[in-house]
Amino acid sequence: MTRAGVAKAVDGVSFDLAAGEILGLVGESGSGKSVTGFSLLGLVDPPGRIVGGSIRFQGRELVGMPPAALRALRGRHLAMVFQDPQATLNPVLTIGAQMALAVQAHERASDRAALDRAAAVLARVGIPEAARRLSAYPHEFSGGMRQRVAIATALLHGPALIVADEPTTALDVSIQAQILAKMKALAAESGTALIWISHDLATVSSLADRVLVMYAGRIVESGPVGAVLRAPLHPYTRGLLDSLPAMATPGEKLRQIPGAAPSLLALPAGCAFAPRCPRADAACAAPPPEVAQGSRRAACHHPLEAAA
Repeated sequence: MTRAGVAKAVDGVSFDLAAGEILGLVGESGSGKSVTGFSLLGLVDPPGRIVGGSIRFQGRELVGMPPAALRALRGRHLAMVFQDPQATLNPVLTIGAQMALAVQAHERASDRAALDRAAAVLARVGIPEAARRLSAYPHEFSGGMRQRVAIATALLHGPALIVADEPTTALDVSIQAQILAKMKALAAESGTALIWISHDLATVSSLADRVLVMYAGRIVESGPVGAVLRAPLHPYTRGLLDSLPAMATPGEKLRQIPGAAPSLLALPAGCAFAPRCPRADAACAAPPPEVAQGSRRAACHHPLEAAA
């Protein structure tokens, strides 16, 4: 709810996730990626709210779950890694104190046992001399190390699902690669499912098993990450790929999707992408049908492979 009216930040999004699977959630800023992740953990702040639908986790319905029961799930069975670890770590507490509190919030453990577990998980995410670094404060870590601490905190209880909201955006490329490799290995080792939210298709291509492409609060394409990024069905996905610098010919201007994403308060009738789509015609004034090709899905009147 806004002063100008109701904005549906996420509308009709539906997917499932298997144990150990890594799902990429991509799209431009404002497409609804982060709100989708926050909704799963019940972290949508007022005046935002979930007005309908169902979120089922291991057979339990999360929508409408009492706050105390949802808090018991968060951290222990469901965890989130946020984009900026400096904003989520307490600057006046040591890393060890913060991680010990996270352990003791969900189970009885002595301070020593909690710190030992924290040190072991820090070592798993690649922090050297982990036991010694427990006495350090967040400002004594680099950006990459702070993000590793945030990931380690999410892993403390071996959750079944971790939602990672653009956690490597502010890091340099070499640190990004290290964290991506570590997350992929940890998901494989522990069977933890991972939702990786990003606007970076290159990152998702190297990490995810499947990808969901979002636009204006809806999923416009989904499928195995390799197939979707090699030959997308939806013109929006094609536009995202064409916008990558790696796809450009040296010396030529970068291609971009014309126009801007629509306001969620005034979405066009029919296909929301139609005003920016080079393939749009009169048919796009109606809601797009779902096109299925094997395990792939797209919501489009004129999917690219169908035209080919």
